[in-house]
Amino acid sequence: MWFLFTICTILMWSGSDLFSKMGTQPSDKLSHFKMLMAVGFVMGVHAIWQITIGGVDYQWFNFIAYLPVSAMYIISMMFGYMGLRYIELSISSPICNSSGAMVALMCFVLLKQTMPPLALVAVILISAGIFLLALFEKMDMDKAKKLAGEVTDKKYERSVLAIVFPVLYLIIDAMGTFLDGLYFDFAMPEIFYTGITEETVEVVCNISYELTFMVVGIVSAIYVLGVKKDKITLKNDKFKGIAAIFETIGQFTYVFALSGNAIVAAPAIGSYTVFSVIWSHIFLKEKLQKKQYFVIGMVLIGVILLAILDM
Repeated sequence: MWFLFTICTILMWSGSDLFSKMGTQPSDKLSHFKMLMAVGFVMGVHAIWQITIGGVDYQWFNFIAYLPVSAMYIISMMFGYMGLRYIELSISSPICNSSGAMVALMCFVLLKQTMPPLALVAVILISAGIFLLALFEKMDMDKAKKLAGEVTDKKYERSVLAIVFPVLYLIIDAMGTFLDGLYFDFAMPEIFYTGITEETVEVVCNISYELTFMVVGIVSAIYVLGVKKDKITLKNDKFKGIAAIFETIGQFTYVFALSGNAIVAAPAIGSYTVFSVIWSHIFLKEKLQKKQYFVIGMVLIGVILLAILDM
């Protein structure tokens, strides 16, 4: 069953990337808050279902205990949603999913852990790729300024700022992953968690994450609907809801994929960004320059190398 859960996670998370992009309007400055609303609602419903009908023995202290990790993951996703207003999915997704390189650097610098040669190559490829993408964005922006009167597609308007958001995603997501490792590897479970066994730790932490997302979704709804007096419409926001469902299903199957065979499932799931790039070309008809394809290939190779190291 772990293999089916792994395939499902890959399809769900890459599909979430696709529908998040499809549901993002560059002209809507509240788009990322609406995405947080959608994901918070769906994850909240799923978490409550698990605690009630699902019969998971959940102690509410764990919500507070896991809050720092949940916050890092959710903040990173917010920046990811913000970035989709400005940049192609085929560029954004590989950058966002390069957080493994940042985690490796954090472990190397902060925990004094050794880095295998293959990991060093991966980190260099990813870091160089991100730098080159940012450089290309700057060059394109300067060129566009010289072409007076040329109209560009605002859905894919690019600038240096467009690269900043996915980079912020990868840094903050890496911090969340780093904290996750500290919690499980160095912290005493009885100090941070209550009512958790080795078999249920992933499920309980996932519920804590979903409940935190629900709170963020409620706050976002108050801001969008109450403060800004904006509206949610089926025409404009249906893809956000689909993306939220895909994200939640992927998060749920991810837990069972890891619990079934983590050593194989983890690196396989980490490659879902490749499918995100494929979907962006098939369904969004995204076209890039040859130099961008080359650099994205560099980043993808780095991500795959990091995945191999987890095997």
